[in-house]
Amino acid sequence: MTPPRILILMVQHGASHRRAAAALRKGLLEAEPGLTVEILDGLARCARWFRAYYNSYLLPLKYWPSLWGWIEGLQHASSATGSSWLYRRGGKPLFRDLETFAPDIVVATEVGMCELAAQFKRQSRARFCLVGSPTGVDVDRAWAQPEVDLFIAAPREAAEQLAAAGVPAAKVVACGPPVDPAFHCCPDRDAVRARLNLRRDAPLVLLLFGGSGFGEVRRILPQLKKLPQPFEAACIAGNNPGLERELRRQLNGHPQFHVFGWVDNLHEWMAAADLLVSKPGASTFIEAINSGLPLLAFDPLPGNERRACDLIERWQIGRWAKSPQELGAALEHWLAHPEELCRLRENAIALARPSAAHDAAVAILERWASGI
Repeated sequence: MTPPRILILMVQHGASHRRAAAALRKGLLEAEPGLTVEILDGLARCARWFRAYYNSYLLPLKYWPSLWGWIEGLQHASSATGSSWLYRRGGKPLFRDLETFAPDIVVATEVGMCELAAQFKRQSRARFCLVGSPTGVDVDRAWAQPEVDLFIAAPREAAEQLAAAGVPAAKVVACGPPVDPAFHCCPDRDAVRARLNLRRDAPLVLLLFGGSGFGEVRRILPQLKKLPQPFEAACIAGNNPGLERELRRQLNGHPQFHVFGWVDNLHEWMAAADLLVSKPGASTFIEAINSGLPLLAFDPLPGNERRACDLIERWQIGRWAKSPQELGAALEHWLAHPEELCRLRENAIALARPSAAHDAAVAILERWASGI
């Protein structure tokens, strides 16, 4: 049998969709070397006006977050994230790319890309296997397109949401969102710390601002600066040079803080850390769980990140700090009571799915081989 041609559609919003796509590609190539697996920014291939429409959420998110939270809540419960005719017209350039590539399997790691791929499959009567792979543990109802042949989802809440949206259980593989196996809770922490030139006798607080570098450092840093316990902190600004400069300016003269921009070894920093302070983006949430890293969530974006905060507390893998004062109090308490951090770490490890990318790859290839 000729190996299938696989196209993974993602978008560049943040880093979650890109990281999930890369992890799945790695899993597919490990499962069957020699496959043709390409990752495509689907939104970049759509019409320019459609990209502007698609990215318009950034305005209310920045200037009126409560409005975006309301809009996102409506979208979360809706069977579509936008008008069908709008997607049909805006997606024409992407549809031409799909025709040219002629994939046997299309995987979407973002809900809008899943809707576009489903629409193309419906109107062109293409016979490729369509796979929906939500990046987090929270699933919008719009994922449940009838043209989707297989869903790769997190167990528990995500699988239950798909079932509530009418997706047959036979279509759902609840192996967890694909994550690079490098994010695993079992490496030698002392060896990782030595490689990163960190102290072994002090806890490490990892401070992340997401792939896009989003966060209000002036609300966070004062709480860390006044902690009474000895500690080290690694502050990773992501793709935001301005934020990196601000961090370096504010932390000048504080040798226990280390500042970085984008890093390619985030898995090592998570393996070395005792505690993560971050907004709970989809990939950050999943990678922290797979690293067995307790998460202190702060400044979540409206919508799915707020819902992720509820899960963090329900699963007892961390806490949602709703104010700078709560953030400082939680940090001071946990650094003074490492046994509680150990309990949170154990809870996270119990939820970890380090083989998710491999399991997803096997499920996808088996579904395609079965002729759907």
